[in-house]
Amino acid sequence: MIRKAAEMKTEVRSAMRGGSGSVTIQHFFEKEEITAKSRLCARLTLPPGSSIGVHDHVNEDEVYIITKGTGVLNDGKSNTPVSAGDAVLTGKGESHAITNTGSSDLEIIAVILCYA
Repeated sequence: MIRKAAEMKTEVRSAMRGGSGSVTIQHFFEKEEITAKSRLCARLTLPPGSSIGVHDHVNEDEVYIITKGTGVLNDGKSNTPVSAGDAVLTGKGESHAITNTGSSDLEIIAVILCYA
């Protein structure tokens, strides 16, 4: 299946997971279109100063691949700077939050895979 960018569903969420500002979500594919157990396959765009609040991942893993910009990832233990090229894995009940600390958009490819 090929989905052209112009055909992808896009939504904007304000205060996502209790964060600040807004996050644009461009869905590459809907979870119903993917045979494997998944919940999200999308590009997340956070404008400067926006964030996704702390949330946990029980019975699922979330992969973030930072493709553009800079930010800080809070993994519940520390705050770590992240930038284009970095990858983050959160699962096994762990939590995380991310904030765009840069002066341009923070872009993330996010995939959530559910445990069988």
